[in-house]
Amino acid sequence: MAATQRIAAGAVVAAVCAASLAGCAIGTDGSKEGAAGPQKAKPAQAPPKSAVRLIGDGSTAYTGAQPHLPRPERMKPGQKPPQFVVFSWDGAGEDGQKLFSHFRKVAKANNATMTYFLSGVYMLPEEKRDLYRPPQHSPGRSDIGFNDEEGIAATVKQLRGAWLEGNEIGTHFNGHFCGSGGGVGQWSVADWKDEIAQAKQFVKSWKTNTGMKKAAPLPFDYDKELVGARTPCLEGQKNFMKAARELGFRYDTSGVNDQLWPRKKEGLWDLSMQLVPFPGHSYEQLTMDYNFMVNQSGTNTQGDPNKYEFWGDQMRDGLLKGFHRAYDGNRAPLIIGNHFESWNGGTYMRAVEETVEQVCNKPDVRCVSFRQLADWLDAQDPETLAKMRTLGVGEAPKQGWASFLSSRPAPAPKGVPGAPAAGR
Repeated sequence: MAATQRIAAGAVVAAVCAASLAGCAIGTDGSKEGAAGPQKAKPAQAPPKSAVRLIGDGSTAYTGAQPHLPRPERMKPGQKPPQFVVFSWDGAGEDGQKLFSHFRKVAKANNATMTYFLSGVYMLPEEKRDLYRPPQHSPGRSDIGFNDEEGIAATVKQLRGAWLEGNEIGTHFNGHFCGSGGGVGQWSVADWKDEIAQAKQFVKSWKTNTGMKKAAPLPFDYDKELVGARTPCLEGQKNFMKAARELGFRYDTSGVNDQLWPRKKEGLWDLSMQLVPFPGHSYEQLTMDYNFMVNQSGTNTQGDPNKYEFWGDQMRDGLLKGFHRAYDGNRAPLIIGNHFESWNGGTYMRAVEETVEQVCNKPDVRCVSFRQLADWLDAQDPETLAKMRTLGVGEAPKQGWASFLSSRPAPAPKGVPGAPAAGR
C-alpha cells in the first residue's frame, strides 16, 4: 500500500480513538466447497427442558452443543479456499430501533451467521449500576450508560435466539472508556482481567439483578461461550491480548490489518478489521460503519440529509470492492465491524444489509462468525496457511490454486477440528 494510503488510514484510526462518541450506546427507549455459505438454519427452537442444566441463579444454562455449527474440514491438496466474510456488531443490544432482531432476520435470509459483541452493562439495570466497578474509575461509571428491565428482557430474547441459530456471543466489555484519563488504552493486564470477569458476571446474574426470576435462561455457559472480543475504540489491544490468552480466549479483532490471511499473535488468532478501497479517495478505509461516518460527517451522527444516500452507497461500494479484491484474489477472510445505530439516517445499516445480500449467497462464500472462522483456521495445515499468507492484497496465485496448494499437507492431529474420526 502506498505511504499516503497508510498515513490516511492511520488518521482514520486516530479519529476513532480520539472521538468522545461512545459509538455503541443502547437507545434510551429501552459446507462443502462451492456451496453458497453454510446450510440455511432452521427456525431457532429452545432445547427440551430435560436437556437444560441451569447455571448459578439460572441466568444461563448448559443446553448441549450449539446448533447449526458445521464441522470444519481441512482443505484437500490443491483445493481453492472458501471466501469467508465475518459481519460483527459492537455493543450488541436490542432497543427501540430493533436492529438486533432485524439483522438476525437478514442473516437467516442470506445463509449467514454473525458475531454479536455484547456490552455487559446492557445486562445491568440502572438502579444496580454501583455493582460495576470499572478499572481506574469510580463505581457505577459507564460512558455508555446502563439498561432498564424492558431493554434487558429484549436483549436476552435476541441473544437467546441468535445463539440457537448458530451465531456467536462475544463481548465488547462494559463501560466503553476511550482516550486519556482511565481509558482502556491505559489499562494493565490485571485491569483487563477484572473487566472481563465483570462482563461475564453481569451476563451470568441478570436474573438476580433484574428480579426476573421466572424468565427463560440464556442457553449457553458464558464462561465457555466467550472466546473473543473487540476492545472499545480499538484501544488497549496489547494488554488485553495478554489477559485474553491467559483466560483461554481464541481470537481478537481489535486491530487494523490489510486484506491478508490471518496469523496468530500472542497465541490468539488476529482477526482484526481491514482496510478496503474508499470510493472517491486515494486512501483506504477501515471496514467499520463508524469510520466511514467520521470521514463523511465527522463526529456529527446526523449530518447533511442530502448526502445520506451517497454516504451509504460509498460504504457499501467500498465493502464490495474489498470483497471482490479478496474473492478474485488471495481469498483472505473479509472482516467487517458495525454498531446497531441509525447514524446519518440509518444509511450505514442499509449499506451493511445490501452488502450481506450481495455477497453471502455467492458460490464458495461463507458468511460466518469469528468462532466459526477460528474453528476453520485451527483445522487447516499450518504450512498451507503460511503459504496463503505469502499472497499479497488481492493477489491470486499466478499458476492457479490447484498448482499453488498442490503439495499434500500434513495429517491433522487427532482431536483437532478437521481430523478424521476414530476408525476411519
